[in-house]
Amino acid sequence: MILPNNFPMFMSMSLNSWSDALAQWLPLGLPVGLVIIAALPLVFIALYALTYGVYGERKISAFMQDRLGPMEVGKWGLLQTIADILKLLQKEDIVNRDADKFLFVIGPGILFVGSFLAFAVLPFGPAFIGADLNVGVFYAIGIVALEVVGILAAGWGSNNKWALYGAIRSVAQIVSYEIPAAIAILCGAMMAGTLSMQQFNLLQQGENGFMSFFLFQNPIAWLPFLIYFIASLAETNRAPFDIPEAESELVAGYFTEYSGMKFAVIFLAEYGSMFMVSAIISVVFLGGWNSPLPNIGTVLLNDWTTGPVWGAFWIIMKGFFFIFIQMWLRWTLPRLRVDQLMYLCWKVLTPFAFIAFVLTAVWEIYMK
Repeated sequence: MILPNNFPMFMSMSLNSWSDALAQWLPLGLPVGLVIIAALPLVFIALYALTYGVYGERKISAFMQDRLGPMEVGKWGLLQTIADILKLLQKEDIVNRDADKFLFVIGPGILFVGSFLAFAVLPFGPAFIGADLNVGVFYAIGIVALEVVGILAAGWGSNNKWALYGAIRSVAQIVSYEIPAAIAILCGAMMAGTLSMQQFNLLQQGENGFMSFFLFQNPIAWLPFLIYFIASLAETNRAPFDIPEAESELVAGYFTEYSGMKFAVIFLAEYGSMFMVSAIISVVFLGGWNSPLPNIGTVLLNDWTTGPVWGAFWIIMKGFFFIFIQMWLRWTLPRLRVDQLMYLCWKVLTPFAFIAFVLTAVWEIYMK
């Protein structure tokens, strides 16, 4: 929901006038109270999902390595993540004596902001979107790339050689892989004819379920889909592109010197970015909040009492699916060397991204 230009005047209105004016902007004509009540769970779902991403990764890695993972705190270890957060809250905030304190402190903050500002344009359903920008997709991938500044500030401000090496690696990696990722997203923009994330969802509605998604409408779409997914792994420093955090080489990389809640904020930002890139690929190629089930999804979305909740369920599930794939790859593939990582970006993904761009344009003009 986009705020009006005369927002200060709007805030000084009476309660009844305020409610009437706000109701005019609500999608689908939903009651104000219903939208607020329904939106609050989405906030908590996002926070808990990112928090329990750590728990999920522990359990998934344990399953793949034939062990149990967290089991002591709560049933099946479900409260282990909460216990870890309480522990981090009570830990001393240690700052290296020789660190650049300003950069050291703002680094995690920039990482957190860069990760979560992108959620403003993420549509969780036909009625749940913070700001339906006409350049929403590029805003999302651009604001996620802001993490580069936070990583560089954290690595340089730590005054630690391992942190600095990790920061330099991460900056080179993220800036490089932004190019094939952006070109792949442009392919989706050509198929949709828009950069609005909400319009991507609306254009992929249909009674045919998943066959209405761009990934299945256009045979060329599989190429930019795979390119963006691989590039997103590098943008979020996930294996096999986790050389900025390579434990065997750099201790912990750019956050080696961090402890307490600063350490927790960095991890929260990482899992926030994982969900965001997963949501972007879901919106652009896999229908976003649209159901993959034929007929059922359209019927429920037309019913405003269940449609918004149904849409939020699907985009969150699609995001979780790609997060699971990211975790799966971490415990399956070996880490790439720096030269292999750059070779893959500049000599494989970028040329194929341009090929996908041209083929998508040809298909949309002559074959559609």
